[in-house]
Amino acid sequence: MTKAKKKQVKTKTRAAKKTVKKRISTSSKKTSPAKNKSKSKASKKTKKTSKKVRPVSVKTKSKLQKKAKISTKESLKKEEPRYSTAEDMAKKQRDISVAEFFMKNRHLLGFDNPRKSLLTTIKEGVDNSLDACEEAGILPEVSIIIAALEEENRFRITIEDNGPGILKKQIPKIFAKLLYGSKFHRLKMSRGQQGIGISAAGMYGQLTTGKPITITSKTSGSHSAHHYELEIDAQKNEPRIILDEVIKWPVKHGTKVEIELEAKFQKGRQSVEEYLEQTAIANPHVSLQFVMPDGETNIYKRASTQLPKQTREIKPHPYGVELGILIKMLHDTNAHTLQSFLHSEFSRVSMAVAKNICEKSKLYERARPSRIARQEADNLFKAINQTKIMNPPTDCLSPIGEELLLAGLKKQIEADFFTAVTRPPAVYRGNPFQIEVGIAYGGSLKADGLARVLRFANRVPLLYQHSACAITRSVMDTGWRNYALQQSAGALPTGPLVIMVHMASVWVPFTSESKEAIAHYPEIIKETRLALQECGRKLAKFVKRKKKAAESERKKAFIQKYIPHIAIALREMLDLSDRQETTLVTQLTDVLERSRS
Repeated sequence: MTKAKKKQVKTKTRAAKKTVKKRISTSSKKTSPAKNKSKSKASKKTKKTSKKVRPVSVKTKSKLQKKAKISTKESLKKEEPRYSTAEDMAKKQRDISVAEFFMKNRHLLGFDNPRKSLLTTIKEGVDNSLDACEEAGILPEVSIIIAALEEENRFRITIEDNGPGILKKQIPKIFAKLLYGSKFHRLKMSRGQQGIGISAAGMYGQLTTGKPITITSKTSGSHSAHHYELEIDAQKNEPRIILDEVIKWPVKHGTKVEIELEAKFQKGRQSVEEYLEQTAIANPHVSLQFVMPDGETNIYKRASTQLPKQTREIKPHPYGVELGILIKMLHDTNAHTLQSFLHSEFSRVSMAVAKNICEKSKLYERARPSRIARQEADNLFKAINQTKIMNPPTDCLSPIGEELLLAGLKKQIEADFFTAVTRPPAVYRGNPFQIEVGIAYGGSLKADGLARVLRFANRVPLLYQHSACAITRSVMDTGWRNYALQQSAGALPTGPLVIMVHMASVWVPFTSESKEAIAHYPEIIKETRLALQECGRKLAKFVKRKKKAAESERKKAFIQKYIPHIAIALREMLDLSDRQETTLVTQLTDVLERSRS
């Protein structure tokens, strides 16, 4: 066919379609019923004036329906989304702030559900208060108030301490900026590590109630108190100041934090009450006051006026540094020679040890650290691991101590036997750490259930993720049958037993940002097991002695039961008087008492 003929066919088909559409529209007008009289009259007039139209056949209707289906398919094809180009993708890409990330993933910080969120908020506030008080040499006095609001499942949390207070310019950044703090960059034992906790609690309150976090702080009696209301700008991860004023506060020094949030308050296991009870055990120098939503008040008095030992900040140990960090340190150092770099930037590296490392790596000891190439840095890293270097210093740690461990356990737990062990310092990845274990047995503890395990890291209770923690794994792997206790395979021991395990370290290897479980490092598991075994041996002696004494009492009672019958038989055999019989009973009882003592 020629082009002209094709055009003629197309025009004919278009004209046919238009006529068919007209026929359909006119037929539909005929069949539609009139709604009122005026419409019916108008339709009659139009019928008279309009020309007669032939009805559409079934075949033409089917053809039109097919064409309509084809047209709808074509329209759907046109509406399908097209694939993005690199330019389209680039337009959508932008920076993600830390606050935005944790706002969408708040479960990573321990804000999984309303009950746990309440505990996490109080935990972060109390930890900050205790750290500040201990660094300032003040015996901590902390007050925690949970007030129920009119709206359901809404509470106002108030945490007040007698610490040194916070400088005015630092308050907005500490409480309304994530990953801001003084503890991340230093190797020194402390409860906080990441600079996330209290600002994340304020962010959670802002998310669930829309209310800002309120802070009142005072540094000394001669100064006025600074009062702030803050929000977090999620896109910039910066504080947004709602209110900034100076007020009168009748305290010498301290900080008060108020957060309104959506939560759920319950007593029992994994509750705020249990957290504070365990905090009092691991921190016997702390005085805590806890006011519940119903007005009930619990006071945990201090068992000791002795503050924890002051710790010192240490430099990183060479064994704990990875290759990438070593390369960065080489470029950032102010040292002029490689030998002085190794001596000044690391702990336990003398000038002689530094020279030995340089010789093993085949590098000139007076070489410029910033000019060390990647391959040379790799040789230096291997030489460090091949050189014998002393373990890092341990004055950066502040363990609880056996005496205070026992004092804390005796204050909160009623038992017949207590023992505690503090292991010598050990090292994992160049980080020093110490393991402490305390055990309470018998007394008012349940005899038919599994042992209760209390886990602590830098004096902070760990209440969640028991099975994921290295401490729980160490307790399960210990053979408690060797220490006169019952234990099923791969389970905790059974009996009236409380096991407390504390890890003190400059950097605790938590499994997540919520700081609820300790990672399974072989060095940590080994030290924990050794401490448990040492306490287990002491416990076994007590249990065996107690069982022996119980068996002795049972035999004694059995013999005492038959002494009168023996006296009667002797009286009949020897023809004794009644007086002689009673004398014989007393003599036999005395012999029994002396033999059993």
